[in-house]
Amino acid sequence: MESYINTALTFGIQIGTKIIGAILLWVIGRWLIGKVGILVSRGLDRQRVDPTLVRYAGSALGILLNVILVIAVLGVFGVETTTFAGILAAAGIAIGMAWSGLLANLAAGVFMVILRPFKVGEFVTIGGITGTVREIGMFVITLDTPDNVRTFVGNNKVFGGDIQNYSANEFRRVDLQAQLAHGADHRSAIALLRMKLATIPNVISDPAPDVEILNFTLAGPVLAVRPYCHTDHYWQVYFEATRIIREELSTLELPVPQQHFLMNQAG
Repeated sequence: MESYINTALTFGIQIGTKIIGAILLWVIGRWLIGKVGILVSRGLDRQRVDPTLVRYAGSALGILLNVILVIAVLGVFGVETTTFAGILAAAGIAIGMAWSGLLANLAAGVFMVILRPFKVGEFVTIGGITGTVREIGMFVITLDTPDNVRTFVGNNKVFGGDIQNYSANEFRRVDLQAQLAHGADHRSAIALLRMKLATIPNVISDPAPDVEILNFTLAGPVLAVRPYCHTDHYWQVYFEATRIIREELSTLELPVPQQHFLMNQAG
């Protein structure tokens, strides 16, 4: 009985020591991984590397170091790392076949970092979602939509579709319309709107706002009202231009749809 007790104590001490060692290794390893991530990010920031690439590199490095840490923790319990590496490779193949979409997102993320169709902080439409890019991850893009909803879009869906980058150019056009009556003086209306649009804050002067006849309806001619501004001021210019159209054209003849019929009576 004493022999059994001694054997059990010895075994318990060995297992307890390994468990404590594994816990310490995990805690210290996680702390070191965090420090390494911070140091790498600061180093890349000092080199003025693009924030998009910095976050992507930090994410990839964190995943790699965590995999190495897990292998080291298993090594504490006597698991052969070479055997584990083989198991991990086989599992990777199986998971890769089952999760081909996830790998497609990973590959698309790499191509986006290389081609850089957009960067963190830019206003874009990707995968049918419009918003400001907050993070470009290994598998998903994080956006904040104009109504302040955090949205995640898979990299493969982004790279496989159309990408609209509203922040790439210095300015963009605001498209509005103004309905005139048949009897309204369109020349005076055009001149008035051009003058008033130029007074709106953040409307740029080059190119100057466009105001021209766009088409005709039953109510009369329709004016295309198109000021230009930076993307950051788009909605401010949109709303103020709409207000100006309402206020400045309210003194003109009210546009009412009209139809004229000619009736011939048989004599």
